[in-house]
Amino acid sequence: MSIVGTDIGIVRTQYFYSTRPLVLDSGSVLDELVLAYETYGVLNTNRDNAILVLHALSGDAHVAGRHSPDEKYPGWWDEMVGPGKAFDTNRYFVICSNVIGGCKGSSGPLSVNPDTQSPWQADFPVVTIQDMVAAQTHLIDALGIEKLAAVAGGSMGGFQALAWMARHPNRVQKAILLATSAAHSAQAIAWNAIGRHAIMSDPRWCQGFYRADAPPHDGLAIARMIGHITYLSDASLSQRFSQRYQNATAPSYALADEFSVESYLTHQADKFNKRFDANSYLYITKAMDYWNVAQPGQSLAQALSDWHGQTLIISFDSDTLYPTGESVLIANALTENGADVESYELHSIAGHDAFLLESTSQTPLIAAFLRK
Repeated sequence: MSIVGTDIGIVRTQYFYSTRPLVLDSGSVLDELVLAYETYGVLNTNRDNAILVLHALSGDAHVAGRHSPDEKYPGWWDEMVGPGKAFDTNRYFVICSNVIGGCKGSSGPLSVNPDTQSPWQADFPVVTIQDMVAAQTHLIDALGIEKLAAVAGGSMGGFQALAWMARHPNRVQKAILLATSAAHSAQAIAWNAIGRHAIMSDPRWCQGFYRADAPPHDGLAIARMIGHITYLSDASLSQRFSQRYQNATAPSYALADEFSVESYLTHQADKFNKRFDANSYLYITKAMDYWNVAQPGQSLAQALSDWHGQTLIISFDSDTLYPTGESVLIANALTENGADVESYELHSIAGHDAFLLESTSQTPLIAAFLRK
């Protein structure tokens, strides 16, 4: 019997190493592959209860639990993964791996180039969402899993889930798509482009070959501030900050930061600089901007025509980065193909970040979908 809401407890990151060549969409080849991953729950004897959770831009493999008793915060989706939670680890074997191009243990700009025995940095090949998924198939193969019970992801994680549906439809039974889209819009590309320009304009970026002790912190900070705003909504910002001053009750009539929202953005940028690599930010946002599940000349329905599994789609009414209309396009394409699809728009003032924050409204929908 499930104990509702209990925690995962202490977990550890594992590493998958492979010398099976990974051919990328660009034509480049990674002769060696490393994927950092974590698992929760137990893989059953039939090996058919595995769910692959797919993370967004700034996420990693650490979905739930803590790495040590004194770790301040649990994994990024701890409220959703665990015994009795939406992704119930009493029932399912949950897996999450850090994407290639990332900076949390998987092959990326910080990892060692086997040809030079030095970090790849900007010599790392440009990757796509489809490349990220191709790397994940190597891990799933190594775990001895022929077919996943489900793939699930929000934002860029939803991109990866859609890529599984399109490229590996016979290896997945169900798909859960949260706050996502089937192709990156011009506006989304524009936001990412500004962030990349901020990083690449930082004198310390050094064409992507910066010193480990002198990274382009200023550029990455600006990129994070810009990106972070796109994840929120006007309502959430207004509710939290309004036009309040951080340390005063009246204007200072100076150019220095003084609004509470400015202090908040600076804090978020400082935190991000401590845990993320600037080159990885460039690589992952470029992969997002290349994203389109359809090949040139294909309709969305054609791109998903081989998918015959069940799909749950959830969007949020305050999400302006991947608004509900993007989810409707996916649902309509699946319906046109005669696929089994459920689609919901949930209310939240949290903006795009709602898929990370609104566990109460998402949990019953996801739990019921997985059980049916």
